[in-house]
Amino acid sequence: MELINAETLRRKDAEKIENLLSEQVIDAAIEVHRTLGGPGLLESLYEDALYHELKLRNIPVESQVLIPVVYKGRSLREPMRLDLLVGGKIIIEVKATEKESIIYKAQILTYLRLTKLKLGLVINFGQGRLIDGLTRVVNGL
Repeated sequence: MELINAETLRRKDAEKIENLLSEQVIDAAIEVHRTLGGPGLLESLYEDALYHELKLRNIPVESQVLIPVVYKGRSLREPMRLDLLVGGKIIIEVKATEKESIIYKAQILTYLRLTKLKLGLVINFGQGRLIDGLTRVVNGL
């Protein structure tokens, strides 16, 4: 029988929290998509609606979070701007495009690496069905 150390337990608890939050975010995104009807609106409107829906559900969320980018000990002049940060743990990148692009996944993976966070979601409201526009991105899970 393998002994489980405290670090392993902390990681498993963190994964449970991230997974629970991501389920709540996806449920809220489905509600936004269903209520506003997608596709057809601007990305910023979907982002605002998702932010509002998460707040209505008492899910901690921040909008347009500035994250400094540090290169070899020096902060670069332009910080990153995250669309939404949920519970301080999940980065949400909101899109409203007809076609998926692999750059969206690469972008959020870069955000995850720079913030040292583990989970991100690309939510593309530009699809007929939200599930077709949902991409889960993990960094080292």
